[in-house]
Amino acid sequence: MTTPVATGVTTMAPARTLKLVLAGCVLAAAAACGVHQASGAATVEAGVAAAQPAKGVSAPEHDLTFGDSHTFSDGVSITVSNPKSFQPSASAYPHTGRAAAFEIGVSNDGTQPYRLSELTVTGLVKGIPATQVVDSTQGYSGIIDAGRDIPPGKSVWVNLAFAVPSASTQLRLQLKPEGAEPAMVTFCGPA
Repeated sequence: MTTPVATGVTTMAPARTLKLVLAGCVLAAAAACGVHQASGAATVEAGVAAAQPAKGVSAPEHDLTFGDSHTFSDGVSITVSNPKSFQPSASAYPHTGRAAAFEIGVSNDGTQPYRLSELTVTGLVKGIPATQVVDSTQGYSGIIDAGRDIPPGKSVWVNLAFAVPSASTQLRLQLKPEGAEPAMVTFCGPA
């Protein structure tokens, strides 16, 4: 005995499929660099919760784009340039085909000296930590003079580079002005 094939089976209409695909694209674009969050709420990305701001230290309500600045309540201000793609030299460590370089400005508009060694910078590509590239030949030596204090009213620039895939990708830089404190600012965009 054979079972008749149902003729009333419905499939997803093409118009609905298009709407679902567009909605997925909008969500993916929003998630690429983060979405706005309520003030004081934690950001959850790729299953990892970001730290809450420390008492008395401000944090932005959303990720910033490269080229932006953020000032913490203690007067430390951080600016991250747009990325510069380059091919690391043969003497670069580790060896990689392409890297994205940044100029990071740290200004101390507070009342106390700021120790540069407190600054931590983490690069992330698709939620995975990116390796910092040291290429002294091209001026990317990491944070030099890390033990030095930045007096109130002064600024320094640090040149850092991170290994990135050969094709353009979304890169996030997470910066913490004080390693022991949870306050953090995230810059993101294409690299």
